Amino acid sequence: MPTRTAMSSAERGTPGVPSPQERGAERTRAWATRLVVAGIVLSALNLRPAITSLGALLEEVRDGLGMSGSVAGLLTSVPPLCFAVFGVTAPRLARRFGPAAVVCAGMAAITAGLLIRPYLGGTAGFLAASALALMGIAVSNVLMPVIVKRWFPDRVGSMTGLYSMALALGTSVAAAVTVPLADALGGGWQGGLTVWAALAAAAVLPWLPLVRERGTARPQEPEHGAAPRHAPLRITRSRTAWALAVFFGLQATAAYVTMGWMPQIFRDAGVPAGTAGVLLAVTMVMGVPLAFVIPRVATRLPQQGPIALVLGACGLAGYAGLYLAPAGGAWVWALLLGVSNCAFPLALTMVGMRARSGPGVAQLSAFAQSTGYLISIPGPLLVGVLYQHSGGWGLPIALMAALMVPQMAVGFLAGRDRTVEDEVTR
Repeated sequence: MPTRTAMSSAERGTPGVPSPQERGAERTRAWATRLVVAGIVLSALNLRPAITSLGALLEEVRDGLGMSGSVAGLLTSVPPLCFAVFGVTAPRLARRFGPAAVVCAGMAAITAGLLIRPYLGGTAGFLAASALALMGIAVSNVLMPVIVKRWFPDRVGSMTGLYSMALALGTSVAAAVTVPLADALGGGWQGGLTVWAALAAAAVLPWLPLVRERGTARPQEPEHGAAPRHAPLRITRSRTAWALAVFFGLQATAAYVTMGWMPQIFRDAGVPAGTAGVLLAVTMVMGVPLAFVIPRVATRLPQQGPIALVLGACGLAGYAGLYLAPAGGAWVWALLLGVSNCAFPLALTMVGMRARSGPGVAQLSAFAQSTGYLISIPGPLLVGVLYQHSGGWGLPIALMAALMVPQMAVGFLAGRDRTVEDEVTR
């Protein structure tokens, strides 16, 4: 009997001293957290190379596939269209399979799409494989803020900053090194596009051990019976959700116009082609440090509207410079527009702050991103039409400057200290 009593006491453990089971659980949680951080960073690195690598080799792809100019123009609108169509399905998939499993599948879809699209032998196959990769990007776009909110509820700003910084880094690196990689691999555009599948495949690995987790809550934190778990929010009744969706759409419009047309603006002003490409890289690289800083600052403020106003003012100054002296102050305008484009990490941060629960963040993220990307589709096409019919960049730049005003207004509204749950239950 004494022996049995002693064993029972040992099994129960000394009060205040973790038992072996508790220590094992802590180690498991620590490893799971490290995996999630690695998964977030690697996934973010893969959310834009499928797009920017194609832009770097678009002329070679057109020649290789015999692609018409109109189809090539359509390619610039395919990414936001896929983000809008497929992104809206992410919350439903996450509820059924778990966010980690959906992001894992998304990275696998990116890998498959990038691996096969250069070798399908025609425009239709190329577009279909691109859509597969973009589908994986779309669902991962939506679920990244959800995973950050649930695994790191007390570090939304820093983790969103880390994610945004990795996304900006992947965007700029793919734009900068795709052509040199293609040359190093023998000069064919197929190799330059395919190589990015390796990075996507690496992003699958951290999520595999987490696929069995049906939720994104940390293992030590049980799912609380929050209202959004019982019934989806009527998200369209929230003014904040609409403000955030319009803000997301207008900043995406500015970003796609910048990526697609800014080098041409500089070249038409007499800037050498090589310098114009470097100026675009400078604009994109600005997002790397600022994407880490802005979310951290945003989460420390009661309202994020003032940040949206500052970023918008930088955009207005950049567009004014492009209109008045595009070549004379090219480096300044590139820097200002790079700062303005950091409205994207601000939007992601506000998604995580404008809903209280994980399911609420999932719904808000899907609504804001899907609606926002739909709003952004006409922008790059309209800029091209105005440029072609006016014969210059005056009207397109005026349009972009005009769109910056409502972007600032809705950004200020979206930054108010409130949640969508409060608005839809009134």
